[in-house]
Amino acid sequence: MPPKSQRRTAAATAVQEMEDKRTNNGGSPNKSNELTAERHKDKESDFLTLCRKLKVTDEVCDRAWRIWETVLASGDIVPDTNVKHWGVCLFIAGTDLNTMTFTFSELQKNINVNVAYFFNLLKKTDVNMDIVSTKVNTAVSRLENKYDVHLALYQRFERTCTKIYMEAPDVQENLDTDSKSIIRSCWILFLLAKGKVLQMEDDLVISFQLLLCVLEYFIKLSPPALLKGPFKAAVNGLNQPTQTRTSRRNQGRNARPAPKPAETDLRVMEALCKENECNVDEVKNVYLTSFMPFLDSSGLSGSQGIPEVEVFSKQYEELYLKNKDIDARLFLDNDETLQPAKIDMLELERTPRKNHFEEEIVGIPPQTPVRAAMNSIQQLKVILNSASDKPSENLKRYFSNCTVNPSEDVAQRVECLGRAFSDRFALAVGQGCTEIGSQRFTLGIRLYYRVMESMVKSEEERLSVQNFSKLLNNNAFHTSLLACALEVVTATYGWSPFKSGSTSETDLSFPWILDVFELRAFDFYKVIESFIKVEPSLKRDMIKHLERCEHRIMESIAWRSDSALFELLKQSKEQEGHVDHAEPPSTLNLPLQHNHTAADLYLSPVRSSWKKASSINGSVPQTADNQTAPSAQSQQPPPKTQKSTSLSLFYKKVYRLAYMRLDMLCSHLLKGQPELEPIIWTLFQHTLQNEYELMRDRHLDQIMMSAMYAICKVKNVDLRFKTIVTAYKNLPNTNQETFKRVLIREGQYDSIIVFYNLVFMQKLKTNILQYASTRPPTLSPIPHIPCSPYKFPNSPLKVPGSNNIYISPMMSPTKMTPRTRILVSIGESFGSSEKFHKINQMVSSSERTLKRGLDMSSAPKPLKRLRFDTEGQDEADSSKPTGESKFQQKLAEMTSTRTRMQEQKLKDVADALKRDEK
Repeated sequence: MPPKSQRRTAAATAVQEMEDKRTNNGGSPNKSNELTAERHKDKESDFLTLCRKLKVTDEVCDRAWRIWETVLASGDIVPDTNVKHWGVCLFIAGTDLNTMTFTFSELQKNINVNVAYFFNLLKKTDVNMDIVSTKVNTAVSRLENKYDVHLALYQRFERTCTKIYMEAPDVQENLDTDSKSIIRSCWILFLLAKGKVLQMEDDLVISFQLLLCVLEYFIKLSPPALLKGPFKAAVNGLNQPTQTRTSRRNQGRNARPAPKPAETDLRVMEALCKENECNVDEVKNVYLTSFMPFLDSSGLSGSQGIPEVEVFSKQYEELYLKNKDIDARLFLDNDETLQPAKIDMLELERTPRKNHFEEEIVGIPPQTPVRAAMNSIQQLKVILNSASDKPSENLKRYFSNCTVNPSEDVAQRVECLGRAFSDRFALAVGQGCTEIGSQRFTLGIRLYYRVMESMVKSEEERLSVQNFSKLLNNNAFHTSLLACALEVVTATYGWSPFKSGSTSETDLSFPWILDVFELRAFDFYKVIESFIKVEPSLKRDMIKHLERCEHRIMESIAWRSDSALFELLKQSKEQEGHVDHAEPPSTLNLPLQHNHTAADLYLSPVRSSWKKASSINGSVPQTADNQTAPSAQSQQPPPKTQKSTSLSLFYKKVYRLAYMRLDMLCSHLLKGQPELEPIIWTLFQHTLQNEYELMRDRHLDQIMMSAMYAICKVKNVDLRFKTIVTAYKNLPNTNQETFKRVLIREGQYDSIIVFYNLVFMQKLKTNILQYASTRPPTLSPIPHIPCSPYKFPNSPLKVPGSNNIYISPMMSPTKMTPRTRILVSIGESFGSSEKFHKINQMVSSSERTLKRGLDMSSAPKPLKRLRFDTEGQDEADSSKPTGESKFQQKLAEMTSTRTRMQEQKLKDVADALKRDEK
């Protein structure tokens, strides 16, 4: 572990050296670096002292003081924290005015706070006063991400170094260096390489792979006497001479450089990758494409000894001063300003809970952020190892069965989009990372072909046809499917353990892939549900990520001006006779049917109810493209009304998402007035249906908050916009830009309050006032809110019509006893009819047993609650299991449960058919 005492002096003087350098070199935008005394005579002297230490300008000083006065007026200031609040105010002012004369670490040192405390204090200031702009929020997010990545990397770096280097060599040699100096040099060189090679420095995976490259470089240069285990053996295999004090003295500036290490010698790299469970090929690629060019440009590629730390420490300092952010060298000193919150130090990752009652939480060993990221990537690679980056023979067969063979177009499209992806990836991450982008694109291609084959196979089973010419020649379908596969890959590499399993916001975050492929979000949404359904190997976190992408599309991205959505809405309006019914409100309280496929959404821009009815009655055969056969077309009347299938499904999902968001907000604000929620929903739904132009280039939540304020206003409920906004921040997946930057008119943005007064109220004033009259509008039906349509692993399903009875997926056979293995998992495919016969025999036997019991007036007690646990035991009135008869009772009840579920499903299908016929 890096020493503390020897390095404390260097770290303690770092801030002072940086201040001197900025003063001497004119690093501050304020050339005089002096505050005007007359201008600031009304401010506290201690505040001005802090401003002078940070060399801020007059403008920043004034702005920060105004912010402080606002914060002070709130009355939430804890005694003796003025200096800390001043630091936050100066940071906000400097960022807003783009006049940052100090680094973030400098600010921390001067106000004596660590990273976690500073961010929490800034967020508290924002929650209370709403004074943090979107610009400041973006800067803070970047700082948080960068700090999280550096902290995770340094913690892994420390642990790895303890496995590589010895505190003292076993054999005393006259060495000119020690492990502590090597570790220090290694970390600082890594920081320099990361700053120069990677444009996107908050990428955890590539940063870690680069760190392994730096470690490999230093291991090869280290004396074998300082190395442990496999690393010592690997270095000895290189026949590298031991660096003694004499050899180091003889190695002057004009010493002959050693030859570059052979690119094929991977022994040290393999040992490092094995220790850290990292892919060797990916690390080697980073080494050759990014790290080697960095060594060449730094003059270190031919170095025979450990590089001097002072040289590249100064180079890193220049980068740090330029970026005005965190001095990551302070990690070496365990500096208090960079210490994490104690609660984050040893966090045990657990599997997701399936429900909220009587379940054990299966724990897994603690995982560091780096280990969790590596595991996530490894799982994806295991899935795709057997896949090919070319169409399989089965997929080629589907291609050849098409009227127009799409093989050539598919190949050309893949090649063209591959170049675009690699170029944009390098532009976002770093110019030396083009090959890394190509590697990830290859993984995406494998997933793309794999899912495509599963989709077509599913359609073949559903329609009993093999000609999918229209679907497989549809450019939007292919581009969307490839984009979805690449989003899975990109999100897997960008998975963030720092934020409860979410993907961190980086330059590659969704909707980046849509911009790369110039793909419309409305087209992309069509493939998400089918993609998840046909790819069962997706992890729960990735399913949630894709579902979140779908929600973001419905919230705002699909409502951008260039979206195809508005054209579909225009067509729907014309077809409905100038009545805007993208989806009738009467369908809101009906269950949402998730039986649409990608083919339905891409091939059928219009939906005809008579076609569906005919198809179900069996009178009209269908082709793979959902077109009726020519002979049947002459026998059927022309369609009466046509609606867009994709638009209808989109609006159904939007309505349900909108109501879920509104319901959460009302639960925070209107618990005492539950009668207001359906009224607010009616106005909300009316706006989405009839005034959808208000959604153009805006966010769903902006309409929601405006509708809530409007109804509360006409109902004389005292609810201010500030209160709504404060509660809104507590909802999941919210961003302050939603209420701070709302489109007013073309090119003009302002707050949600200005939007309400100038746009929303002006457009809907007549409708809003109707709710204050004695004859208010008819309330819209409350949407039926289903569980997620996507099946998560270990998620229990509630039995329809039951009271608190759930059925969980079958446990892994390795965890089951001989008794529990015989239990039936409802909905599982049994494979043969023999199992059903055995179950029927058991049920019949159970009935006979019950009859005998009734004749003897000794009927068993009814089950009060049915519970399946890992041992297969029931609980009935706190009694113990009664052997075979009790087990038969369970089978009888499970069979009855299955029957109820099937009857409910048939009823839902019949209701859906009736609605379509209407």
